[in-house]
Amino acid sequence: MRRVVFNQKGGVGKSTITCNLAAISAARGKRTLVIDLDPQGNSTRYLMGVNPAELNDTLVDFFKEILSYSFKPKGPAGYIHETPFENLYLMPAHPELEEQQGKLESRYKMFKLRDALETLEDYDAVYIDTPPALNFYTRSALIAANSCLIPFDCDDFSRHALYTLLGNVREIQDDHNSELAIEGIVVNQFQSRARLPQNLVNELIAEGLPILDTYLSPSIRIRESHQSARPMIHFDPRHKLTQEYEALYGKLA
Repeated sequence: MRRVVFNQKGGVGKSTITCNLAAISAARGKRTLVIDLDPQGNSTRYLMGVNPAELNDTLVDFFKEILSYSFKPKGPAGYIHETPFENLYLMPAHPELEEQQGKLESRYKMFKLRDALETLEDYDAVYIDTPPALNFYTRSALIAANSCLIPFDCDDFSRHALYTLLGNVREIQDDHNSELAIEGIVVNQFQSRARLPQNLVNELIAEGLPILDTYLSPSIRIRESHQSARPMIHFDPRHKLTQEYEALYGKLA
């Protein structure tokens, strides 16, 4: 299973959802790999507790190797790091990913991530975090994945962006990756007592969009888990939000 978490809108919880689902997967005994394609490196910070710029052998080095045609390539396995959590591994981001993007796109390297992942047979699950844009890295991720999760926070701007996003995913499906399935839309920051979020979600369901029926609640604990660099399953395993993540994982597994 190769699952990409994608939304062109920022601030919808892509990195948080990626890392928490991956941490649950690893905690349940699956050898799990997270790939952080976002130059901001939020997933890298969350899982490693370090500034991505301080790391060596990151995804930017992987892509540089692709561009250089090295005679003795390290291969994708050479850029995978252990995290502090059992069974959970990471291909970390780096800020320099941003400046490599144009070179990679001009030389049409969008299929190289898929090719790399097909050589990594030791992992039961792969989760791919993406930047808040439709660019070289997100296209590479959508081409490499076989399922797509779409985080959605409950506001009207996100709703309008959702239609464009679904069209972009369908274009990737048609042109590059017929095996890619939209696994569902994850409702994040859902305030059950507020009327607007409930109305928005009901309208999307009525339109036939694939809304997953496990919603994620807002909580200060998620920010505290970011700060401590521990996903919720390790930070506060009995918390309501942890239980929601586990329920969501159960729906997807």
